[in-house]
Amino acid sequence: MKNKAKLLLAGLAATAPLAAFAHPGALADHVHTGFASGLLHPLTGPDHLAAMLAVGMWSALVLRPRWAAPLAFVALLLAGALAAQAGLAVPGVEPMIAASLLVIGLLTAARARLPVWGGALLVGAFAFFHGAAHGSELAGPGAAAALLGMVIGTAVLHLVGMGLGEAALRRARWISAVAGAAVAALGSMLLLRMAM
Repeated sequence: MKNKAKLLLAGLAATAPLAAFAHPGALADHVHTGFASGLLHPLTGPDHLAAMLAVGMWSALVLRPRWAAPLAFVALLLAGALAAQAGLAVPGVEPMIAASLLVIGLLTAARARLPVWGGALLVGAFAFFHGAAHGSELAGPGAAAALLGMVIGTAVLHLVGMGLGEAALRRARWISAVAGAAVAALGSMLLLRMAM
């Protein structure tokens, strides 16, 4: 029972600060300029943290090969960041990030199965918007190092999420249901906040 409680707390900790945004409207004070800054950003933005853990968890629960969706996410996160750095204006970034939490959270809670290509495509599409948000936050001579750090941080969070998913498979179904519902609730709250 102790291990179940620890796993649940770890999953919920990712979504605890429901009212916070990782991408505030004023990006001037939210700029990443080095490897450490990029590496730590996925841990400090609740939306990014929740999305990465949920992608990893859902992948471990239902997709084979398990690495396909996380790999697609990392690749398209990088593509979105590079597109934003190149000056591409991507509309609807914040609503799509919130929608990604809602959808991936629901998929995780329900342990919904998709073909591996469908899961990778869906997760990758959302990742492009996460990347576009981050690309506009990268600045100065340390931008490339910050992006590398962000990609590595994202991949590590996917691995942690996959570990949580594996634990849920072995121990208790309710872990993925609760964690997925918490991520979906975060996405819903962000969408509602944007609509107000």
